[in-house]
Amino acid sequence: MSRCFSFTGTKNWCFRSTFTRSGLRSEITDLKDGTVMHCWVPKTRKDSRPDLLLIHGLGANALWQWGDVIQDFVPYFNVYVPDLVFFGDSYTTRPERTESFQAQCLMRVMEAHSVQKFSLVGLSYGGFVGYSMAAQFAEAVERVVICCSGICMEEKDLIEGVFAVSDLEEAGRILVPQSPDKLRELVGYTFFRPPPVRLIPSCFLADFIDAMCGEYVEEKRDLIRAVPKDRKLSDIPKLTQPTLIIWGEHDRVFPLELGHRLKRHLGDNAHLTIVKNTGHAFNVERPKEFIKLLKSFLVDLQPPPGSPVSIQSKLQNT
Repeated sequence: MSRCFSFTGTKNWCFRSTFTRSGLRSEITDLKDGTVMHCWVPKTRKDSRPDLLLIHGLGANALWQWGDVIQDFVPYFNVYVPDLVFFGDSYTTRPERTESFQAQCLMRVMEAHSVQKFSLVGLSYGGFVGYSMAAQFAEAVERVVICCSGICMEEKDLIEGVFAVSDLEEAGRILVPQSPDKLRELVGYTFFRPPPVRLIPSCFLADFIDAMCGEYVEEKRDLIRAVPKDRKLSDIPKLTQPTLIIWGEHDRVFPLELGHRLKRHLGDNAHLTIVKNTGHAFNVERPKEFIKLLKSFLVDLQPPPGSPVSIQSKLQNT
C-alpha cells in the first residue's frame, strides 16, 4: 500500500527555507565529549545587534517550534536557534539527562560562536534549560523569558494532583507520542481550542511521529523523568536577570499556579503576564500577542522589573 504524502517532510523543507531566507545557516558543533550539537546561526553576525538564543520545548525540532515567528526576530537580533540534545541533529553518548546538562551544552555552542552576552527565550521544557543557563552563567545571560515552564514544580506535586496527568510514565507516553491516538491526546492537552485532529487521517499523524518523534524515544522520556526527580522549591536558585514569565490562562500541561509560584519565587525581578483564552501552546494560538510581548521586553526593554503596568493591559488597549 502506498504511503501518504509526507506533509511533515514538506513542511520541514519550508521551515528550512524560511530560516535560510531569514539569514541563518545550519551549523554542527562537535563538543568533543560524545556530544554533537546542531544550531541555526547568523550567516553574518552584526555587532550592532544584541544576541538572542531561542530554546524549543519537547515535541518537534527547533524549526517547527520557531519557524512561524523567526522572521519577527532577525531584524532586531543575531538569532541562535539550537536543537536540544536528542532533538533534530543534536545527540550525545553521555548518560546525563538533566536540564543542567542541556544548558551546559548550549553554553558551549554559544561560546563556540564567540557569543559572550545574550538574552534567551525558553518554551516549556526549553524554559527549564534556559532557567538553568541563566542561573549557571549569570554573567553571560542578560534577560530571560520563560514561557509556560513549570520551573517551580516539586516532586511532591505529582503525588498531590497538581497536574492533569500525574503518572510520569503516562506523561512520557503522551509528550513523546508513538501512535496517532497519543498525538491526538497531546494536542488536546496543549491547546485551549484544539485543532480538529480527529479529522486528520492517521497516516498523516504517523508520518509526523516517524519524522519528529521516532528517534531517541527513551532518551527523550528520560529527559522528562529527570525534571521532577528530587526537585524542591528551596533548591531552585533565584535569577538576578530581569525575567519575563508568560503563561497561557488555561494551560493543562503546567497549570497557571506554577507561573504564579515562579513569580513569587523571583519577586520584583520578574514580571508575569497571562495570555487569555490560550493553553500551553499560547505561542501558536496567539502568535501576534506572543511577538508583541517579546518585542516589548527584549527590544523596548519593557516592562522594568516590578513595574505596576502589565504588558497584558497594554495589549488589551491596542
